[in-house]
Formats: sequence, structure tokens, C-alpha cells
Amino acid sequence: MSLTVKQITDIGAKQLEAQGIADARRDSEALYCFMVGIPESKLFTEYQYTLQEVLCEKYFDLIDRRASGEPLQYIVGNTEFMGLPFKVTGDVLIPRQDTETLVEDALTVMESGTLRREPVIEPKKTWDVLDLGTGSGAIGISLVKYAPEIGVKINMTISDISKDALIIAKENAKINGVEKSIKVVEGDLFAPFGGILGTKKFDMIISNPPYIPRDIIGTLQREVKDHEPSLALDGGEDGLDIYRRIAESLPNHLKKDGVVMLEIGHDQRDAVARILADTDMFSIIRAHQDLAHRDRILFAAR
Repeated sequence: MSLTVKQITDIGAKQLEAQGIADARRDSEALYCFMVGIPESKLFTEYQYTLQEVLCEKYFDLIDRRASGEPLQYIVGNTEFMGLPFKVTGDVLIPRQDTETLVEDALTVMESGTLRREPVIEPKKTWDVLDLGTGSGAIGISLVKYAPEIGVKINMTISDISKDALIIAKENAKINGVEKSIKVVEGDLFAPFGGILGTKKFDMIISNPPYIPRDIIGTLQREVKDHEPSLALDGGEDGLDIYRRIAESLPNHLKKDGVVMLEIGHDQRDAVARILADTDMFSIIRAHQDLAHRDRILFAAR
């Protein structure tokens, strides 16, 4: 069997579409470009090339993986977040564009002390930041990468309970040239930050924690429920377990003028705000929306 690149990507797109894959055409072309190691912008120059049988078989193996629901990002092994490259495997959650809103807001807070154009804190030049439950490292790495552009210094700590996730996060820090600027810590939430020498406190604690209610996970897209790590999805019976655990430890780990920034589910604004309010720590608690106008970010200032 020999087919041109145009023919084979057309067949791949039809196979993916038949299995209900969104963006079937894009994925079929992206898999070909991944297979032969060319940028997607160069695909049109290859349409008339004829592929020999061995390459056709390799391509359709990739199509079969995508048709089964395996995310494109896991197949090709990388994705983009905040314009930066990140390695991803089944050990880490795939960074979403929604989370870019969290990073952009955090950078604004650190740069100017404002959030969505409203003053929230006194600006400072140096920040001790904890990216809690870092996964791929996308949040913490992006903050450190863009810190020079906003004129602040970030002492970044990224932590996760998953050793396998931290392996990926370390690789991503190196890929983005910030490995010397980030401290990597393994442990369950704040467990690594207490001890006989006192507890470690931060100016900013930022997190995209697991927040999917347990009985909802089975209803998610197969790309998510069957392939992304349940540890990064499962927020307990009501999706709020990790928020409660974070709030319990904030008095010991947030500086007196510190801030907390959390990603939340679109229907969790009031519940998470109450959890933070019950700590009696915060003078400001407010929610902000993502680009799709859904509640996505919860900000609190001590």
C-alpha cells in the first residue's frame, strides 16, 4: 500500500471523525507532522509525496491511538502553555488554556498590585511563591519565565505528591531554561513545609487543584476520564476536598500580607469563597472569569 500524504491524512481525518474526535482534520495532520518530524506549517509542501507501506502503517497506528480517545498531547508528548513548550505524559494533567488566565492574573498582581485593574495589595519586587500540586509545572515555570518581563524576582517552589509528575516538571523546567530558579519538593500539600526549624511561609500560594466531584468523573470525555491521572482530577465527593485541606493550612504557610490564587470549577465560586472566608484570614476574596466568561479564578488577600 502506498498513498500520498494528502490521501493518508484525508483517510486519517475520516477515521477520527467517525470515532467522534473533535478537530479530526487538525489531529490527523498533526499526527503526520509528528511522525515525520516537521512543523505543521510545512505540511502543505508534502501533500504530493508518496509514503511507502511502512510509514503508512506507522501513521495508522497513531490514528488508532487517537481514535481510541488517547489525547493528541500524550501521543506527541508535548503541548504549549503560555506560549511555552511543555512535555506531557499520562502522569500529568494536560495544561489548559483556561489556566493561562490564572497565570496572567498572577503576573499582574505581582507586577502592579492590581487585579483586573483594581488595587488588591501593595506591590513588591521579590516574591516567595508556591505552586501547589504543580503537575507538569506549567504554572510555576511560566511565572518564573515571564518574571523578568514584569520586573520582579520570584523565588519559586513547585510541589506535588506524585513523584512521576515531578520528574516531568523538572524536565519542563530544563526545557524552558529555568531549572536553576525553581525548587522542587515532593509531598502531600503542605506536609513538606513544616518542621522543627519552623514552617515555610509564602507571599503567594497558587494552585490548580483537583476539583471534579468524584461521581462526575465517569461522565467526562474519554480523553479525560480514561487517560488523564485521576489524582489530578478527583476532588472528592463534592469536588471541594482539596480546597478545604488547603484552607486549613493557610494560616501557617501564608505570610501576613500574602495572597492565594486558586483555579476553580465554573460552579464552585460561592463554595470555595465560603471555605476561604471561614478561615477569617482575608480582607479581600473575589472571583474572576476566564475568556469564556465562566468563573475560573478565586483570589484572596490576607
